[in-house]
Amino acid sequence: MKQKIRIAQLGIGHNHAADKMASLRKLDEYFEVVGVAEDNDFWREQRKNYSHYQGIPFLSEDELLNIPNLDAVAIEKDEPGIIPTAIKAAERKLHIHLDKPAGQTVDGFETLLELCQKNNLAFQQAYIYRYNPAVQFILNAVKQGWLGNIFEIHAVMSRYDGDNQTYRNWLSQFKGGAFYIFAGYLIDLVVQMLGMPTKTTAFLQETRQDGLIDNGLAVLEYPIATATIRVSVEEVDGMKHRRLIVCGTKGTAELCPIEASGSLYYTQPLVVRLTLKHAQDPYPAGTTNVDCGPLGDRYGKQLLEFYRVVREGLPNPYSYQHELNIHKVLLNAIDQRRMK
Repeated sequence: MKQKIRIAQLGIGHNHAADKMASLRKLDEYFEVVGVAEDNDFWREQRKNYSHYQGIPFLSEDELLNIPNLDAVAIEKDEPGIIPTAIKAAERKLHIHLDKPAGQTVDGFETLLELCQKNNLAFQQAYIYRYNPAVQFILNAVKQGWLGNIFEIHAVMSRYDGDNQTYRNWLSQFKGGAFYIFAGYLIDLVVQMLGMPTKTTAFLQETRQDGLIDNGLAVLEYPIATATIRVSVEEVDGMKHRRLIVCGTKGTAELCPIEASGSLYYTQPLVVRLTLKHAQDPYPAGTTNVDCGPLGDRYGKQLLEFYRVVREGLPNPYSYQHELNIHKVLLNAIDQRRMK
């Protein structure tokens, strides 16, 4: 019988919080959910009655952190409070699953990671594209050398929120706006493939006069490559146009969309258009459409990996340094703002 992780959720204000709880509860062979806390009155009143939380005790943050034999926490607070809460958990020597992004300063996140390393804690950040089967196929193609030397990456994560002023107002509180919230997913992938850029230049713009940076581009420069990261919340049907294109001297891999939209999100097969100069077993030279299967549960693979790191001694595939590097690139981009 597996030794379950006794886990609690700190916060329900993050937009992924309820679905994360649903995934944890589905994985009841691996996790025992023992409580949830949300000290912000607004979020508690807004979301405490969601079905995913029914039957789980709501506690204060201090009560939750003092639950006997607690192993880990999933931190799902609204973004402004996420890092101070995570530091408190690390001080209690609790393993941490942290939703993104990781705060608007490097120092706070660095302090958290240093505590996790000092206390030998599992730390996982919720960049879900890492577990997308089509993205994993592309990353493996790069690692295996199928595409040769990478000289170009083009990554887009957009959506349409033009009619949702409440959400736009929420985004506008952050330096970098929508780019700050979404670009980390893509920066993670670029850093996995190319490492840290030598230079980052960003162009962050407002399409309206409501105070929100809703259209962003960052160019990451490398010795023989460039990578572009695009984020917009003004693109009509933008979910269908999310894409990852990786070009090398021996081939190109293209994924569009990165994830299906609407009711097809979990079931539509994700297809990589793979073009090779030379055959790479089992794929011939030329272009092949590779069916990588559906996404399935959005968070399940990630949470199972978290279990294996905590309980089975799996080396964390994403080092503390890698997580810090992503955040440094993100914050550098929003500090490099270019406005018309």
